[in-house]
Formats: sequence, structure tokens, C-alpha cells
Amino acid sequence: MKKNNSNLISLNAVFIVCLIIANVVTAKVIDTGLFIGSTPILIPGAALTYALTFLCTDVIGEIWGKKEANKAVWRGFAAQFLALFLICLTSMLPAHDEAMQTAYERLLGQTPIFVIGSLVAYLCSQKWDVWIFHKIRNRFFADPRRRWIWNNASTLTSQIIDTAIYITIAFGIGLGWLWQEGGVALTLGMIAGQYLLKAALALLDTPIFYLLTNKRKRECITSQNG
Repeated sequence: MKKNNSNLISLNAVFIVCLIIANVVTAKVIDTGLFIGSTPILIPGAALTYALTFLCTDVIGEIWGKKEANKAVWRGFAAQFLALFLICLTSMLPAHDEAMQTAYERLLGQTPIFVIGSLVAYLCSQKWDVWIFHKIRNRFFADPRRRWIWNNASTLTSQIIDTAIYITIAFGIGLGWLWQEGGVALTLGMIAGQYLLKAALALLDTPIFYLLTNKRKRECITSQNG
């Protein structure tokens, strides 16, 4: 991927769209059919979409640097606030069809607690992702072929932070799972399930990361040889 404004804008756009869509579809809880003991492993609908955000910030950080990656994080934070405001505002406006209003509230009415959980988890995990990505990258920068180290190390550790915080706030507290019988086990099962999925996706997206940053690797090798 070439280092130009067009590609940077495109990555930021994909990043923000994935964040907003994740907050909308997360209310759907996916049953994997797997169990840890007697506890079912459940996954929120946002798991697939949200995993793409870390790939975006890693590519931005690799090509454009830490400063641009941090800018993307803050843009995403602002975009989520705007989306939450518009969803809540639309919900408060008078509805012509009560059935449609009920459907709207059923689908998006839980969005505020999901967004709050997402924002807290997002800032903690994304800031960590950018920091540890560049911390490791600066150590191994002499050999850009080792990009898999900082790409996977940053994503795998940041996903732990994101998953634990988000599930605890959104489902454990927001939906009251922590106060229901068997709710603690269910919450922990969802944390485990979502993390395992995100970890698998993080490993699978490594070839994509290499493909998108391949030009950057060639530039680094050329500059070293020159």
C-alpha cells in the first residue's frame, strides 16, 4: 500500500465504519455451540467487525507512524459519540408507526450501554495497541521481515484488554448478567469465547497485514542498503 492521503483516508473510513457497525450489531449474541465445562461459549455480534479495527490501526501505524495511528483512535472515539447522539436523538423524535418505534428501540435501544462499554474498552485497548506496537517495532525495526512479531503481539494483548472491559461493562453490568444466577460464569464464558475468536482472527489477518505493508518493507530494506 502506497503512503498517500487517499489510502490513509480509506483506512480511516474502514476503521470508523467498523467501529460504528460493531456497536449496532453487538446486541446479537452468537451461540458457538461450544462449552467450557457446563458454561456455553457465547460471542457478541461485534466480534468479527471489531477485530478489523486493530488491523486498520496496525497498518496505519506501520506505514504512517504512531502519530497517525493515535489520530485514527481519537477520530474513532469522536465518531462513536456522534453515532450515539444521532441514535438517541432519532429515538426521541415522535414516531408515525408505534410498531416501527418498538422495533427501533428493540434493535438500538440498548446501544447506549454498549457504546459506553465500547468507548471505555476502545480507548484502553487501542491506546495500548498503538503503544506496544511501536514499542516492539522500534526494537526490531532493523529487520522489517519480523513485522509479524509486533503486529500479533500488539493485537493479541490489546484484545485481552478490550474483551474483558467491554463484556464486563456491556453484558455483565449493562444487561445485569453479573447479578443473575450463573451470570458470572456466562460473562466469563463470553470473554473467553470472544477472545479466542479475536485471537484466531488476529493470527489469520497477518498475511493481509504483510500484503498491505509490503511496499513499506521494501522501502525500509532499500534505505538500509543505500
